[in-house]
Amino acid sequence: MQTQKYSVNQHPIETLLSWVKSGEIAIPEIQRPFVWKASKVRDLMDSLYKGYPIGYIISWRNHNVKLKDGSMSEGKKILIDGQQRITALRAAILDEYIVNKDYKRKKIKISFNPVTEKFEVQSAANRKDKKWIPEISTVFDGSVDQFDLLTNYLDKNPEVDRNKVKNSISNLVKMPLRQIGLIDLAPDLDIEVVTEIFIRINSQGVVLSQADFAMSKIAANETYNGQDLRKAIDYFCHLAVAPEFYTNIRDNDKDFASTDYFKAMRWLRNENDDLYDPSYTDMLRVSFGTEFKRAKLEDLVSLLSGRNFETRSYEESIAEESFLKLKSGILKFMNETNFKRFVMIIKSAGFIQPWLIRSQNAMNFAYLLYLSLRSKNYNPALIESYVQRWFVLSVLTARSSGSFESQFDFDIKQIESRDFGEYLNEVESADLSDGFWEVGLPQQMDTSTTTSPYWAVFLAAQIKSGDKGFLSKSVKVENMIEHRGDIHHIFPRDYLKKHGLKRGKYNQIANYTYMQSEINIKVGNKSPKEYFDILKGQLQNNDLVYGGITNESELNENLRVNCMPEQVKEATIDDYEEFLVERRLLMTKKIREYYKSL
Repeated sequence: MQTQKYSVNQHPIETLLSWVKSGEIAIPEIQRPFVWKASKVRDLMDSLYKGYPIGYIISWRNHNVKLKDGSMSEGKKILIDGQQRITALRAAILDEYIVNKDYKRKKIKISFNPVTEKFEVQSAANRKDKKWIPEISTVFDGSVDQFDLLTNYLDKNPEVDRNKVKNSISNLVKMPLRQIGLIDLAPDLDIEVVTEIFIRINSQGVVLSQADFAMSKIAANETYNGQDLRKAIDYFCHLAVAPEFYTNIRDNDKDFASTDYFKAMRWLRNENDDLYDPSYTDMLRVSFGTEFKRAKLEDLVSLLSGRNFETRSYEESIAEESFLKLKSGILKFMNETNFKRFVMIIKSAGFIQPWLIRSQNAMNFAYLLYLSLRSKNYNPALIESYVQRWFVLSVLTARSSGSFESQFDFDIKQIESRDFGEYLNEVESADLSDGFWEVGLPQQMDTSTTTSPYWAVFLAAQIKSGDKGFLSKSVKVENMIEHRGDIHHIFPRDYLKKHGLKRGKYNQIANYTYMQSEINIKVGNKSPKEYFDILKGQLQNNDLVYGGITNESELNENLRVNCMPEQVKEATIDDYEEFLVERRLLMTKKIREYYKSL
């Protein structure tokens, strides 16, 4: 028989708000920006006034936790859906501050007209107009009696319909007594079940991740200063993208600005490198893996709740230890030396632009690997090689894609339990065999998308080798990528289209190259044979048409580093398919040599 997974009850809004105020229901994201417009708060008040339903909020009770003295502490309810509505109610009814998208504290004041029964966001006009109650929160704070409120209003507006106004004010005063639905989820539900319930109930189709639950657990814990830890994660991610946000935190969140977390992230205020801009999920995943030697964020949620996996009970000592370990992991993640050295390692492998990073999870595990090997005092040169090789291997084999947590978990345990060099050699033997290089990778490169991870790795190989662009004498592929140069076609697109080839055929990564735009313009829609015939004249007469190459050896070297088959010089439409096959093999060979050089 299936047990009831949740209970549904209706409660007066004033009761719910009192529970939030007392901490019986924790709002874990209270410090995060309030995203509703003031007009939406006004509309919520209008719905309450008219008795319309305003939806359900969902809470999930923490497990009861065994304290150090042996007694039991009843778990708090954590709000997992409804933060914006609760925050709106607290702002309008209780006159509390909200935190806007700039993390500034401000108030949203709602005015009410008893004659028209309309709500509006407070403005200079309705604040001066006697027909408006300028701020409805004053009606609910107990400082004004309903009779006095009515009398004062009628004294100021003697011409209005007394009965209508009396009814309007009476309905206004009763708004906090309106009911709101509270769905309480059982404490023994696992994350997958909670997520499924959430999706089925939430009409907006919002999806909660395991990282969302972890962040909720963190922020709701006052005993171990979870609010500051939660802010540290949020603020670091925001600063990584927008360094100018530093002054906002410093000026508007002075309590946080005095913490060790803020000192640890201060370096970001002058940092404009966007190669690795982590999300809160990325930070949690790396920090959890580094400190706990686990990969499943579901386990982090349990550990932060104090779960003993052996006894299946919940203990405060485990929660305390888990918060301390997570704090340590987050501080290591944010450390300027750690972060910058890791980014330098990835860049020195040729991944110099964010769009070349085709897998964020591959980056996450590479950083986890870097932090783990550093904590185990591996030689810095070995760390650099291991991190680069593991990152490229992960990208080429999609090791960090799909349902990757079990693979992550296994890999983390190998890092911890044995020499990583030996493990890496085993993985390379299994995943990067001769069959992969000679058959698997060339087949996978039969694709038309420039977002292909194989294309990204090929370009990284060219960057690391310092290769010149196609038909360029001095301009490197790296230069063109840094200055947002264009990817061009070796067999021009118009040329192939005129011969009836469809998009998926002419947009092949084996037909892509980095070429200076001025060279590409002069190539136009000629076949390779046509523009190479003109190039032959350039070599003989020094009459520069396509770039600055003026001798045969320079040209051959340029074709070699750009993985061009020898027959490209004579290629026409009849040679296109063979050209693609040959170039894929040459590109694969270059990637293989590049990988061995790491």
